[in-house]
Amino acid sequence: MTLKQKTEKIKSLIRKMDSALVAFSGGVDSTLVLALAHGVLGEKALAVTAQSASVPNRELQASRQLAEEIGARHRVIKTEEMSNPEYRANPANRCYHCKTELYSSLKKVAEQENITHILNGINTDDLGDYRPGLDSAREQGVRSPLVETGFNKQDVRDLSRMMELSIWNKPAMACLSSRIPYGQPVTVEKLFRVEQAEDLLLSLGFKQVRVRHIGAQASIELGKDEMPRYQNDESMQNSVQEKLKALGFSSVILDPEGYRMGSLNPPVGFIPRGLPRLFK
Repeated sequence: MTLKQKTEKIKSLIRKMDSALVAFSGGVDSTLVLALAHGVLGEKALAVTAQSASVPNRELQASRQLAEEIGARHRVIKTEEMSNPEYRANPANRCYHCKTELYSSLKKVAEQENITHILNGINTDDLGDYRPGLDSAREQGVRSPLVETGFNKQDVRDLSRMMELSIWNKPAMACLSSRIPYGQPVTVEKLFRVEQAEDLLLSLGFKQVRVRHIGAQASIELGKDEMPRYQNDESMQNSVQEKLKALGFSSVILDPEGYRMGSLNPPVGFIPRGLPRLFK
């Protein structure tokens, strides 16, 4: 299908819904779903953003601004994945526990608001990565309209640009817990440390940033086109190392491979022991 055909198809899909709650992270995918849902359903569309230690404050503020830009109703709720010892233990299916907490909370909001459908921003490209949160979405009856209508990531960006959404080219974003290798416990202190480290690098003008918290070491991942600016500026390197060590990191390195999505993920098709793969 052409992008125009996909766009008509997703609008038709949403039109058949009496109302919709959008799991809204402020990323480009969920922003597009929200914009489409608001355009079709108006006040019967509600954006809900989760606030927790694993979500950077910068993303929470961005979600508020984006919802206002779109004109959609917006609520922020607190989620308690950090109270779950299975989540804190950081197994390979950590995202399953996080999404189960999120979708359970969203279902309560949907019931309060008398909303019939819950939507997420998963696109077809996401199906090729290890994402145990997809299993939770299936279990909880959450719809993925971008998948259902064949949108890949490039489609999402192209349509977002056509609709003049300000974040059409925003880099991909994942929760802060994704910066900690599986098997190493997730703590509030580690999440705060990562958030502050990434805020520092973003304040220096870098766009694609990850700071992996590996043991006590900070491993910086930058977009490949941005790496030379860091590598060629010794003063910047020294300043960043000094500030990250002040945050509590024992050492700081620049990953020579640069940023790549899911660099800490297990291979595609990996199934954690005890958890059946429900999303085929």
